[in-house]
Amino acid sequence: MNIGYDAKRIVRNGSGLGNYGRTLINDLARLVGDDTALYLYAPDPGKEHLRSQVHPSDRLRFVYPEKTLLKALWRSHGILKDLRRDGIDLFHGLSGELPWGIHSSGIRSVVTIHDLIFMRHPEYYHWWDAKVYAAKFHRTVKEADRIIAISECTKRDIVQLGGVSPDRIDVVYQSCGTYFRQAAAEGLRQEVKSRYKLPRRYIISVGTIEERKNILLAVKALHRLPEELSLVIVGRTTPYTDQVRKYVSENKLNRRVLFLHDVPTADLPALYQMAEAFVYPSRYEGFGIPVIEAIQSGLPVVACTGSCLEEAGGPDCLYVNPDDDEAMAHALQKVVCGAEGRGARIESAQRYVRRFEGSNVAAQVLNVYQHITSR
Repeated sequence: MNIGYDAKRIVRNGSGLGNYGRTLINDLARLVGDDTALYLYAPDPGKEHLRSQVHPSDRLRFVYPEKTLLKALWRSHGILKDLRRDGIDLFHGLSGELPWGIHSSGIRSVVTIHDLIFMRHPEYYHWWDAKVYAAKFHRTVKEADRIIAISECTKRDIVQLGGVSPDRIDVVYQSCGTYFRQAAAEGLRQEVKSRYKLPRRYIISVGTIEERKNILLAVKALHRLPEELSLVIVGRTTPYTDQVRKYVSENKLNRRVLFLHDVPTADLPALYQMAEAFVYPSRYEGFGIPVIEAIQSGLPVVACTGSCLEEAGGPDCLYVNPDDDEAMAHALQKVVCGAEGRGARIESAQRYVRRFEGSNVAAQVLNVYQHITSR
């Protein structure tokens, strides 16, 4: 069987959708038999350091358009010609999109929907972008033979906002690697601690510093936490960052809040592992990979209710209302070093997140493929 994939995010995105695609493809390549070929369709080779994260395999090949003009149109329209040329039996849209007309082409298709935040919370998007994303979503779910949702929360949104029958949707939790389970060397820890001027005791948060992710809630909680505890915020800045910085300055928290940007992935394990807890106060997520990274790193987690984060972290993490800074402070006090039951909470959470690791997820995706092609 020949299986095609939308690989644009695989070669262009360093996190999020890119990580999802690369991890899944690497796991699938190890599972499929010699009679299966995986074709990765991308509008261009993208970034070499991302493309090289797809492990070499005789079962894998990248495919790019022969003409370099109008790459966006190739991905949504012209690609069908190449799928037919390559004898593709099944096409998987890894990032919520499918080529126009794939259903009528006779090529079976499955699409992974990661989230519908642009419909559930359009206030976080430019109004035109939200409309375009919503239109693409409605067209895609009509085209697809099968839909993969990366959480029960996303499945509920697809049913409620897209009018899709739940019988057409399979929940397959997002795959993640085991990179963050590996202990950072002591030398690296000390070098990272010195380079970033890390505080002695800190809580860490990792993710884009944007309004939806709501890091200001954790900053406000600092007022109710011991003075020796700081907050280290790791992530790309947005205009919302200025709002957070203003609050920090006006409330004399500068010595307790550290912003870190452009942090390489190689430094993240050390940053996680030297922290006392992880906080993720996001108002809405499709899944929440940083929660799993933190748990793999040996941290207790405090996150927020209202989306999928309880699914990502499991019952041994703590969850609070995204507008309740008092509850956030109370929850953090229950997980920092010295808190009763901290070790047991971490061990239980680590057992829980093993369900998201490695080829278990790939095997579930293969089951979806077999369900589609056996009809």
